[in-house]
Amino acid sequence: MTEAAAAGYHEVGAETTARANRGWWDSAADSYQDEHGEFLRDVGFVWCPEGVDEAAARLLGEVAGRRVLEVGCGAGQAGRWLTAQGARATGFDLSARQLRHSRRIDEASGVRLAAVQADARRIPFADASFDLACSAYGALPFVADAGAVLGEVRRVLRPGGRFVFSVTHPVRWAFPDDPGRRGLTADRSYFDRRPYVETDEDGTPTYVEHHRTMGDWIGLIAGAGLRLTGLLEPEWPRGHRRAWNGWSPLRGALIPGTAIFTCEA
Repeated sequence: MTEAAAAGYHEVGAETTARANRGWWDSAADSYQDEHGEFLRDVGFVWCPEGVDEAAARLLGEVAGRRVLEVGCGAGQAGRWLTAQGARATGFDLSARQLRHSRRIDEASGVRLAAVQADARRIPFADASFDLACSAYGALPFVADAGAVLGEVRRVLRPGGRFVFSVTHPVRWAFPDDPGRRGLTADRSYFDRRPYVETDEDGTPTYVEHHRTMGDWIGLIAGAGLRLTGLLEPEWPRGHRRAWNGWSPLRGALIPGTAIFTCEA
């Protein structure tokens, strides 16, 4: 993983976003798994840095015997947990390096997740082929057109199917991504929707993350033909001392860090 030469907020197109984030996750996958793998667990479904665990939360409901798609599966920890619960789980991710880690963990854990490389804007599965879909900080923050991804998820879900996804809470975008006291003072408008962009020395984007307000997310969900049935804004758990980049006990006690949306087709 290399450090960005510069970072800021400006418009970036869909293909540039995809190219930048594919490269970033390929280069960052090793360090990401080294830093966060223990917290995520090889066979575990953690929705967010606050530690919401699907084993207790059951946001997806009963998964045994259901066909489940994980959107942006990374190294497949959540999909592997679903498989261990009796689900027929499948995952996909943009990053080949993340999927290499998934295969490594498959061998180490003995629990295997069927996973392929794909872009979430063009999900490579047939219409109405899944009962459930999920995404824990996968794909949706890293695409220019989240509506297209939601539309694709709607397409592959069977009627009545459920999609649950977690993203950075929109209000966090008004604050610096700092776990300390600096991260408690807003420094930009919540309504400024320009994406956060890191560039290399030549000015080429190397990482892009897109911001949507809470209203934007709800509109995109409805526009994709999904129905919002639940919204969880996890509180920071008492005794949870682990910081994850800008997520920390200090900030978590005052402002939300994650939004988890539950939708039905």
